[in-house]
Amino acid sequence: MFLASAVPSVVAAAPFEDTMAQRTLACTACHGPQGRAAPDGYYPRLAGKPAGYLYNQLLNFREGRRHYGLMTGLIEPLSDAYLLEIAQYFSSLEVPYPAPLPSQAPAAVLRLGEQLVTQGDASRKLPACVQCHGQAMTGVAPQIPGLLGLPRDYLNAQLGAWKAGQRRAHAPDCMQDVVSRLSLEDINAVASWIAAQPLPANTHPAASLPAPAPGSSTLDCGSASLPASGMPGMAGTKAHK
Repeated sequence: MFLASAVPSVVAAAPFEDTMAQRTLACTACHGPQGRAAPDGYYPRLAGKPAGYLYNQLLNFREGRRHYGLMTGLIEPLSDAYLLEIAQYFSSLEVPYPAPLPSQAPAAVLRLGEQLVTQGDASRKLPACVQCHGQAMTGVAPQIPGLLGLPRDYLNAQLGAWKAGQRRAHAPDCMQDVVSRLSLEDINAVASWIAAQPLPANTHPAASLPAPAPGSSTLDCGSASLPASGMPGMAGTKAHK
């Protein structure tokens, strides 16, 4: 007797589960399972980032403030409300971060990077990165992303894109203002130091911005308007510089 005669001639297909995890498989094909990030260093982590930040970046790709044809093609047909739903889904995922790779940069480069990230440069009116992205550099909800856990190549590419005018945000574009004061050497130093830092035990975004440094002024950062079903507190931010 053939083995095939012992099983049904038609095998029932697995049921389709209409979940956001299934709908976002096109995203995780590049950004890694559950949005953990791809190993090539150019597709960043999505999991756990503030929902407002992810939503703004989806709009930026769709509306031409960021440039990557594959991303634009994927999200161009989608409504604002659905893009927000995608952002909220990835923001809710809690998956571990990989350990950072040791830096190959010279000690002097790493010292410069640490200084710019943690102290800034008052002589150039450069705010410290931690004044906007949080003292732990895990971001600030609901709009400011964390910097830890991102590869050096990705950080270099994004800061370089802002400096070259290839990446923009909603006006007022505070990141463009800050990056315009950085040299290419500064950018490499910042990216090299951040990429080598370990993750804290609590990787969640902070609930509020750090207290302003003495004598600092506020830095207005633009943000997209939310669809009617959106989240409160995402109409814009003021960061300290």
